[in-house]
Amino acid sequence: MREFSYERIADPAAAAARAAEVEGAKFIAGGTNLLDLMKLEIETPVHLIDVNGSGLDKITETPEGGLRIGALVRNTTLSAHARVRRDYPVLTRALVAGASGQLRNKATTAGNLLQRTRCPYFYDTAQACNKRVPGSGCSALTEGAFSRQLGIIGTSDACIATHPSDMAVGLRTLDAVVETITPTGMTRTIHLEEFHHLPGDTPDQENALMPGEMITAVTLPAPIGGQQVYHKVRDRASYAFALVSVALIRQPDGSGRVALGGVAPKPWRSAAADAELPNGAAAVVAQLLDGARPTEENTFKIALAERTLAALLAED
Repeated sequence: MREFSYERIADPAAAAARAAEVEGAKFIAGGTNLLDLMKLEIETPVHLIDVNGSGLDKITETPEGGLRIGALVRNTTLSAHARVRRDYPVLTRALVAGASGQLRNKATTAGNLLQRTRCPYFYDTAQACNKRVPGSGCSALTEGAFSRQLGIIGTSDACIATHPSDMAVGLRTLDAVVETITPTGMTRTIHLEEFHHLPGDTPDQENALMPGEMITAVTLPAPIGGQQVYHKVRDRASYAFALVSVALIRQPDGSGRVALGGVAPKPWRSAAADAELPNGAAAVVAQLLDGARPTEENTFKIALAERTLAALLAED
């Protein structure tokens, strides 16, 4: 791990201003992903700004009947919250499917959204990776590369990495909105569908945040009810990232919402696919994964997504 300086800043606006002022600065809260990346010298911040004292660890009701989830709310706290369990159960189920109990006790709402890919070539500094070193190439796309875990849609010729968050997939079905504060003290709201970027030619630009901008909360609209489930298919029963995950909200009339994880650089959902729910899993996945570009190793994810969704739709 390289040398770095450290300070604590309680005021979110001051923390954002400081992050913009010091080139190479990073925010730290739970640190469950950042510290691992620092140990591997994939992330090399020169300055860490500890924001744990900023008071952004509350869950409050909004005037519209939704919830405002502070950026520092721990994953365990969020999954166990009475209103989340009652009104947004897809979120609770997605959170519990992620990582381990110990990590959920430390991981934060903002950190979960900002965690970086677990592509093996991103983690191996001896390999080319456009996310880690822009312009160096993508080892995952070379002949004989291991791509079983990687993306099949929303990818590009520069990157086929997936976003690892389970929580984000649940939030995507709930039409969550990300709240931020900029270094100038201005606030912004970013719909989750627009928050994570597709790789295109710039895989290193992963989200819509400006330099120094800090997430302060995630807001959920009023509950929409319906049957809400989250199912994660993985290689082992715990502490593993999704091969495919499905978040489903289904209303009594057969309408609803579907988002996929484990297949793309962001939680994957489309209005056109949602509209196909009354027509069954095959119709939904055909629309949702239209234009998919799987590798030979991960083409199975298309059938796996359809079968997983079909199993959920068959449940009473």
